[in-house]
Amino acid sequence: MRDILLLALDLYFYAVFLWVILSWIRVSSTHPLGRVQTFLDRIIYPVILPLRRVIPPIRLGGGALDLSPIVLLIGIQLLRSVVAGAL
Repeated sequence: MRDILLLALDLYFYAVFLWVILSWIRVSSTHPLGRVQTFLDRIIYPVILPLRRVIPPIRLGGGALDLSPIVLLIGIQLLRSVVAGAL
């Protein structure tokens, strides 16, 4: 059971990482990468939106830096350490 949970956490970590990378690329929703992006949006937005409410983006000139994915990735790694018994 622990191994399955660790695998799920690893997969979610890489999904968030891929979601961040794909957010930099403009792709049509009918393109295969667009479909991947839509799928990742569906599994990541329910977790990232509450973080975004607590952690506002940092304004940088005309743009903003969203730190919530970084916090989510760190949180996943901490949770993984707890499940693995490293903490």
